[in-house]
Amino acid sequence: MAGVKYRGFHPRTELVRWGLPAVAIGIIAGGTIPAAASGLQAAVAANPSSLAWLFERLFGFMSYITVALSVIYGLLLSTKILDAMAHRPVSFTLHQDLAAIGLGMAGIHGMLLGLDASVPFTFAQILVPGQSPHAPFAVGIGQVSLYLMALVTISFYARRRIGQRAWRTLHYVTFLAYAGSTFHGIASGSDSGSIWAQGLYLGSLTVVVFLLVYRIGMSLLERSTTAEPGAVSRTTRATPLTSRPGLRDLA
Repeated sequence: MAGVKYRGFHPRTELVRWGLPAVAIGIIAGGTIPAAASGLQAAVAANPSSLAWLFERLFGFMSYITVALSVIYGLLLSTKILDAMAHRPVSFTLHQDLAAIGLGMAGIHGMLLGLDASVPFTFAQILVPGQSPHAPFAVGIGQVSLYLMALVTISFYARRRIGQRAWRTLHYVTFLAYAGSTFHGIASGSDSGSIWAQGLYLGSLTVVVFLLVYRIGMSLLERSTTAEPGAVSRTTRATPLTSRPGLRDLA
């Protein structure tokens, strides 16, 4: 994968690349938004106090989807597959922005719990894991995942101060936050029994696990290739001792 370089898309495909997704989004939005708005209006008219609960669920799912996309995008970025389609700084910025947006939506999701009249939360119960009046363990896992995601998001902006190695090590916390968010959604969500929610969680987990296994496999393959005795000896014979980089630093 080290030889993958940015190529970009051919200019002649620009109309297709932008036109087809726009048509697809228009069809999906046109077919679902009116029905969703009508259903929301009917639910609010029947029970005005349920508005906070509806938006709480909405922001919860939007946060999970955004965080999952950030994890998936980060795995694609680590495999260097995206380097053929976009410059690495652009891809990295998008990965960072997805994490920040997901964190913000998760925060709104948590704050809306204080406005939900069906299961009222105090400010302390919103912030302290394990204090929830509903499914305390599952909600607590979600709260811990939120704090872990906040830590990872902050690390993006502190990367130069903490160093690249510490930043990369800290970045593994993302997988714990993602796993905790998935468990939180399945165990405590009121929509967990629906087919579409199960499909969302299962589809997300499938993609993340596949890319993670692929990334680990590629890393092990690269290490085994680098550690081949023949390759090392050939490199040693072909490179003069005085021209090796870093020799002065070792002296």
